[in-house]
Amino acid sequence: MNHTTTPHPADCGRHPSRRALLLTALAAASMVPLAACKGKTPKARAVLAGATVLALGDSLTSGVGATPDTAYPARLAQLTGWNVVNAGVSGHTSAQAQERLAALLAQHSPALVIVSIGGNDFLRRQSAADTRANVRRICSEALASGAQVLLVAVPELSLLAVAGRLSDHAMYQEIADELKIPLHRNGWAAVLANESLRADNVHANAAGYEQFAQGLTGTLREAGLLVR
Repeated sequence: MNHTTTPHPADCGRHPSRRALLLTALAAASMVPLAACKGKTPKARAVLAGATVLALGDSLTSGVGATPDTAYPARLAQLTGWNVVNAGVSGHTSAQAQERLAALLAQHSPALVIVSIGGNDFLRRQSAADTRANVRRICSEALASGAQVLLVAVPELSLLAVAGRLSDHAMYQEIADELKIPLHRNGWAAVLANESLRADNVHANAAGYEQFAQGLTGTLREAGLLVR
């Protein structure tokens, strides 16, 4: 004879059904991939040959210390097949670069903006907080236009360059992490710490710009922005 036992009503709250336990486990498992992906930089979209790329910066972008055809934007264009607009203005600070960005975005509608600015802020001992805010605003404004952004870390230029010791300012890594954009590390620091790659203490020569462009190309490939 089969006997069916009816559970006491109080037992139902203490012993969840197997189905309920399974659903709970599945829900917990589904959260694992989301947690693992949090904080990672999204994979960039490839910028096709012929696309317009805006190189925003100061004298290191304009090419002081070399010739226009050996400045890094010109070499980057040759290495990538992109139409790289040299928007470097010698002596400009991050605030001045931010002021002219809107017009540049409207004029060129770039697929990618390469931001390399801040050296003159450091040389003039301007507020690090203001420089950080300006660089972050530049990157955010470029992203809002629909362009992708690659940020270039700049060293805090000092007499250490003469001694061959330079390192990136920490703010660039912080901004890249916050905005989830790729960062080119140790590009200018490596060039400006090497006397053979400098035209003077704060500018590269043609060989220095060539090394920077080659290293930048590697970062672009790693980020997925360049496929060739």
